[in-house]
Amino acid sequence: MSDPSPTTPTRPTASSTADRGAVSPTPEATEAPDPLRGSRTSGLWAGVVALAVVLILLIVFVAQNTQDVTVSYFGWEGQTPLAVALLVAATAGLVLAAIAATLRMWQVRRRVHRGRSTSRSAR
Repeated sequence: MSDPSPTTPTRPTASSTADRGAVSPTPEATEAPDPLRGSRTSGLWAGVVALAVVLILLIVFVAQNTQDVTVSYFGWEGQTPLAVALLVAATAGLVLAAIAATLRMWQVRRRVHRGRSTSRSAR
């Protein structure tokens, strides 16, 4: 009572999916994926190129701002090139912003975790 032909899974036809209320696939959904679509490697390459551009701009900035300036901070005073002083100030600002953002992410994750654990215990 077995069929001699191998059984292969069949896709539902448009009429069988219509009976269940499903929408038939659009022609775009059935086409092969674009071989030139973005990938992790292309994203990495774009990041490397962007980093190279930033580094070139940074080198130009440092080369053009070599004059010494006097920097005073909480009683400390010293001479340093203008570019170094500005880069240190910018880096300090980025570090402070990263710390604030990290603390905020921890706070949000803790709230989400507490929300999940209280909703599980209420079940």
